[in-house]
Amino acid sequence: MNKLTVNGKSVTVDVDPATPLLWVIRDEIGLKGTKFGCGIGMCGACTVHLDGRAIRSCITPVSAVADAQITTIEGLGAGLGGSASSGKDGQHPLQIAWIATQAPQCGYCQSGQIMQAATLLKDYPNPTDANIDAVMSGNLCRCMAYVRIRKAIKLAAESTHTTAQATTLQETKQEQTHA
Repeated sequence: MNKLTVNGKSVTVDVDPATPLLWVIRDEIGLKGTKFGCGIGMCGACTVHLDGRAIRSCITPVSAVADAQITTIEGLGAGLGGSASSGKDGQHPLQIAWIATQAPQCGYCQSGQIMQAATLLKDYPNPTDANIDAVMSGNLCRCMAYVRIRKAIKLAAESTHTTAQATTLQETKQEQTHA
């Protein structure tokens, strides 16, 4: 038996310890947002967060994640795995930006793109084009939606920055009111 924490919930699965995390997430737990792309960790379609960091679930054995927090695209909007807090309708700012910019074309790679981008924004809250290129280069898009993906990342960064400023301003006003 393998005990895991996925999207904040404890789950137990009866699989071979060498089973790739991707297949545990999809077939055993039933979360279908994480996709199979290449099976060798080179395309990024299977990207999930392990303790808030992007990993390739197709090459990560379930035995390697027993004591870690795993976040899939389904849990990203809940602010799990060190991600930004949820925004409108429980969606992560990246999910909102993806919709606003119409980033996906076929959509197959997009959950991996968003999960990688969440790590990017955690490390670079105001990313440059060079930051985006460096961090996102391992996530492939067959539809070549890279321009829209970059636009969505920048929009999410702006909205996250604006939300943080508004929260700080509101906290300052409350402190002044109570002083």
